[in-house]
Amino acid sequence: MPDIEQIYAEYRPKVMGYIRARVQRWADAEDLCSDVFEKVQKKLDDFDSEKASISTWVFTITRNTVIDYFRRTKPTEELDENLSDDTAVDEGLLSQETLSELASALKALPEEQRDIIVLRYYDGKPLTEVAELMGLSYGAVKLRHQSALAKLRKYMQGSVPGIS
Repeated sequence: MPDIEQIYAEYRPKVMGYIRARVQRWADAEDLCSDVFEKVQKKLDDFDSEKASISTWVFTITRNTVIDYFRRTKPTEELDENLSDDTAVDEGLLSQETLSELASALKALPEEQRDIIVLRYYDGKPLTEVAELMGLSYGAVKLRHQSALAKLRKYMQGSVPGIS
């Protein structure tokens, strides 16, 4: 079983990337990242490699920590729609992705799709607001958003050398 230092060294950038994609304030994201690894350390003896891989386990703790954060800080707002059921996608990103790969993938997207992804995930805007800002219909933005995510997924899996 890996020790906490190994887990922290390997997963901290991935955990922080996941949190930063959902939490706008840097200080809050850093606090949540610390909370995640505090929980990992406390629960390390309970980790069962028969039930899940270490990356799945760390991702689950991360995801639950972010959900708890939104429950505590925004009780009257809806949770981010991406927290609901993206387990397979986020799990894959957590175990494979590096920030530099993601940056390359984003640069490879057409400008309009890159703008949609940046507004949606970096700025945290709902797709309805992205549509308004870009002067497009909600349906068009939703389709382009899905297309961009599919292209990013393919790029990150190594099946597309460049995206156009």
